[in-house]
Amino acid sequence: MSDQQAVAMLEQYRAALEAQIALLRQLDGVARRQREVSEARDFERLAAASDERDRLTRCLVGIEQGLSQVRETLRQFQHVVVAHDVFRHVAALRETAADLVARILATDRESMKALADAELARRTALASLERGETTLAAYRKILTPPVSSAGLLSRRG
Repeated sequence: MSDQQAVAMLEQYRAALEAQIALLRQLDGVARRQREVSEARDFERLAAASDERDRLTRCLVGIEQGLSQVRETLRQFQHVVVAHDVFRHVAALRETAADLVARILATDRESMKALADAELARRTALASLERGETTLAAYRKILTPPVSSAGLLSRRG
């Protein structure tokens, strides 16, 4: 690989990384919104945010699929590309992308915890309602005598 080819390939990779970082920043915003609506238990807004996230993720994956051959070529000729200034810029962009992914994943863990807490609260409320229903059903039996008892009273009186 010539120096000119190496620089051209690094520039192509740099442009793709910048596009991915732009998408990751948008994903970061969506992940934060998902956490907020998860904590607020606003499942309608959560579904809308999930749709937006799916769209952004598909775009990110599309770019990534297009980069696989470029990345492999750069890896094979790493001894050539590391000598160029563009390589340091690309390395910094990769670090930025990795930091964004880590932040998004941390936010996702918080969202999952909020959803798990909401599910636990829902199950607790359901169990409480079921216990209350069982108690009221038993109490109703005490208050309302069976019909056969009323017949016995009628015969005596």
